[in-house]
Amino acid sequence: MEENNDFMENNDLIPHMKSLALVTNKMVLDGYTDDFKISDKGLRSLQTEKVYQPEEVNVVNFFRFEGQSDPNDNTICYVIETTDGLKGTLVDAYGPYADRKLSEFMQHVESFQKKTTK
Repeated sequence: MEENNDFMENNDLIPHMKSLALVTNKMVLDGYTDDFKISDKGLRSLQTEKVYQPEEVNVVNFFRFEGQSDPNDNTICYVIETTDGLKGTLVDAYGPYADRKLSEFMQHVESFQKKTTK
């Protein structure tokens, strides 16, 4: 049985995946309403203030964007679900401007996937 989902390998093929703002809006409509930020103690929910460790975080999808006028303007949006059911997004730069603490945290997240259609 083939899995049916709204995520595609090429973000440009879906209108809501062409910009960070459109992806964020789509994720909120899909129930990913929380915002996350990295802290010294782990990944923190900005709404509940709860802090999560890598083993409590599942990255269910991610989207990368490159700036049209500046190739160094790179952004990534992580779509996250926690083990206690919290769903939200986390945005960071990627490449040379990425947050080092966040990059190190994400290296320890075991459940990290990119949803695609076949």
